[in-house]
Order: sequence, then structure tokens, then C-alpha cells
Amino acid sequence: MNAAPQIAEALARLPAYLGGHVAVSVTALLLGLAVSLPLAFASMRRPALRSVLLGAASVVQTIPSLALLALFYPLLLGIAALTERSFGAGFSALGFLPSVLALTLYSMLPVLRNTIAGLNGIDPAVSEAALGVGMTRRQSLVMVELPLALPIIMAGIRTAAIWVIGAATLSTPIGQTSLGNYIFTGLQTQNWVFVLFGCAAAAMFALLVDQLLALMENGLARRKRAWVAGGGLGIALLTLAALAPGLSQPRAAYVIGTKPFTEQYVLAALIGQRLGDGGLSTTTREGLGSAVIFDALRAGEIDVYVDYTGTIWTNQMRRNDTKPRAEMLAGMKEWLNREHGIVLAGGLGFENAYALAMRSGRAERLGIRTLADLARHAATLSIAGDYEFFGRPEWQLIRQAYGLAFREQRTMQPEFMYVAVVGGEADVIAGYTSDGRIAQHSLTVLDDPKRVIPPYDAVLLVSPKRAGDQALLAALMPLADAIGVAAMREANLRASGGGASVTEAARWLSNEIQKKSVAR
Repeated sequence: MNAAPQIAEALARLPAYLGGHVAVSVTALLLGLAVSLPLAFASMRRPALRSVLLGAASVVQTIPSLALLALFYPLLLGIAALTERSFGAGFSALGFLPSVLALTLYSMLPVLRNTIAGLNGIDPAVSEAALGVGMTRRQSLVMVELPLALPIIMAGIRTAAIWVIGAATLSTPIGQTSLGNYIFTGLQTQNWVFVLFGCAAAAMFALLVDQLLALMENGLARRKRAWVAGGGLGIALLTLAALAPGLSQPRAAYVIGTKPFTEQYVLAALIGQRLGDGGLSTTTREGLGSAVIFDALRAGEIDVYVDYTGTIWTNQMRRNDTKPRAEMLAGMKEWLNREHGIVLAGGLGFENAYALAMRSGRAERLGIRTLADLARHAATLSIAGDYEFFGRPEWQLIRQAYGLAFREQRTMQPEFMYVAVVGGEADVIAGYTSDGRIAQHSLTVLDDPKRVIPPYDAVLLVSPKRAGDQALLAALMPLADAIGVAAMREANLRASGGGASVTEAARWLSNEIQKKSVAR
């Protein structure tokens, strides 16, 4: 594949992605310093407080950064709902705020530890001498001890900056635009240019900040104020340069949400193109999990996204029965509007259901055609699924209905899941029926004779605050029942290592819809 279009697209997205990354990283680091330094000073002569602070900061570090980021979203969402009910004013719980709070906690340990170590490492005779010439404790701290400890403190700040900038790439799943958008999108669509671009950009930003902080550290050690000022000015100019393009852009009128897989990126690009053709400006929140994206829509954090009936039926409505497709869709539409004010604007015309799949040759040799057949061999086989599948109600229903007990169960990126089954590293995968890679890799989709897996028709959902937005609804209507499963498979295949970017695949799909409309 020619990398030039991918590089051009990566460069086009750089201002937005870098601006978001810088904003959340710098804010979290400054907030971390504002909290950590006073706490470290307060604990200088309080061993009990020092132990508590270092212990708490160490515990935070044991929590994986992605989990820490994800935990803040439901917490803030609940607080936002409470403030809305109590005071009539809420706040955005998606993206920036949870990312800043989580990254602030993540930055505290190196700052606390180095500040405490630097201050406690000063010879007590120095402090006693300062007090002996008439200084107060505060004057001794500010004028004597702190200057001596500053090089060690700056080393902690440098470490915190690197940690924060690196962890900020993981804020994409909770809706914060960052350089992680390149990485998450690139992994799902096999756009390795995006992955490398995101990694390189994050590394360059971290190294540049580290060098500027090192200049300040050396300036403090050698008492060269010009070096300190130069480092501080460099960081300020870097921050302004990264934020300026975003600040100069007008705010998009509509926010489109996506889940973290190729089809969602293609459909979001398609929706964006349709709204753009109607003169409506858009932005995209990429890579959100099923629970996060639904809550974000309900709260008005995003305006529209594509979901699947089976997901809503099992995850949101908590239903474990299976109804006929039309009855399920009608009941779901009424429930969404009654319980959450969400508008189900229509189906797109295709289904993307979970389906267990195997290499055709292996399935034929073992005589496996259905999930019932699979149950007889499962104890000797391994299965791979995406990050959500094994925690979803559908998997529990399938396992119970057919008595499935596999030798090994592995969770991985959907992209690598297909690679694993083709390479023989997994025997069965939880694939998607609209994924073009099923045909590309000659996989056999196993039948579900007990009809445990509910229908997964793709549907357009619109947030409560946009329920009466006729401009939005009118722009979406041409997509209703307009996409066949064959066209969706082809678009997915094109975008997932098939020689096209997500934008190009969406444009191809739009042309197919237009052809279908003309043929009618």
C-alpha cells in the first residue's frame, strides 16, 4: 500500500491530536505539582504523614493507567448527574476532566518521593545553622533547604512529565483526543503508519519536554537563571504552539462517537461526510467502549453513534431472551425513548453479530459445523475474543446453552484475533459477521441452532438533546436501510489493510449507497 496518503492523513490530524495531548498532559502535570509539592513540604517533619502520602501514591502507581483513566469516567458521570439534579448545572464527564484527574494522581509519586528525599537528605547541620542566624523554619525552608534540594526535585518532575505524557496516549478510550488516537485507530485498521506516527510523536514530545526540564535542572544546579528561564519559556512556547491550531478552529456543531473497531470508524466517517454535505460541522470521539459510549450519548456528551440491537438488548436492557427481529427492534425503540430519551433513528440495513468462527479446513476435519458440534471438542481447543466479549452477557448465554469449556481463553485486539486463528495460535475466535476478513481468511462461521445469540442489527442512535434536531435527523435519514452486509464487509476490508484509509473506505461506501439509491 502506498504510504503517502496515510502520511498525509496523519499530518492532517496532527494539530488536533497533539493539541489534545498537550492540553491534558500539561494540565495534569501542573495540577500534580500544585498538589504534591505542598504535601511534601508539609510532611517534612511528620513521619506518619510522609508514610501515608508515599503509601497512597505508591498504591495509585500499581493501578494500570488505562484502568485508572477508565475508573474516573463513571465516577464523574454520577457526580455530574447529581449536580445537575441538585443545582441545575452539570459538567462534562467525558474526555478531558477524567483524563486530567487520573494523570494527576499518576504524576504524584515521583514528585512526592524526590521532594521528600531531597529535603530529608540535607545535612541537619545546615538547617540548624540557618536557625542559628535567626531564620524561621519557613525562611530556612525557602532560602536554604529548598534551593539545595531543587536538583533532586527537578529529577522527580522530569520523571513525572515522562510518565504523564506516555500515559496520556491511553486516554482515547474515555473520549480524550490525544496522540493515542493514532495508535488505537491504527491497530484496529492495520494502519501501521498511524501507529508509528503516534508512537514517534508521543516520544518526540516527551523527549523535548524532558530536555527543556533538564535545562532548568542544570540551571538550578549551576545557578544560571538564564537556563532556568529558557527552559520554562521553551515549555510555554511548545504548549502554545500545540494548542494554537485547536484554539483557532471553530467548535464543531455535532459529536460522533465510535467504538474501538474498524466498522465503527468507517461508519463514523460516513456519518461525518453526510453531515458535512448538509453543511453541518462534526468532530469524532473515537474508541469508546460499549458502556462508555452509551452513557456518553445519554448524557449528551456525544450526539450520534451506531450501535447494535443485540448489545442494547443484553447490556443495557438486561434481557436474556431472544425475540423476533421486528419485535425486538420495536421494544428497544420504545425503551430507549422512555427510559433515556434516546432516539433510535433507524436501522442501517445490515447485521453485525458476534459469531464463533474457525479455519474452514480445521472445522471440516473435526466435523464442526455448529456450536453444538463445537462443545464436543472445546476441551482441546483455544478461543480468542476481543476485550469485551468474555465479559458480555451473550458469552455467558452461549457458554451455558452449549456447555462450552475451552482449554484456553485469550483476550486480544480484534485485528490480532484474526491473525491468531489464521496462524493456528487460536482455534476459535469470536468474530463479527460483517467483517470482510472472515471471507478473506476462509473462516467457517458456526451455526447457532438454539438461537442464543440475538440479532445485531446496526442502528443509528441520537442523544436526547438532539431528539428534536430536524437538521441532524434529515441528514441521517438517507442512511436508513441503505447499507447491505456485502457492502459493509467490503468497506471494512478496504479499511482494515485492504489498501484504503478509513476516510476512503467511507467514501467508497457512500458511493455504493448512492448507486443503490439511483437503482431504485
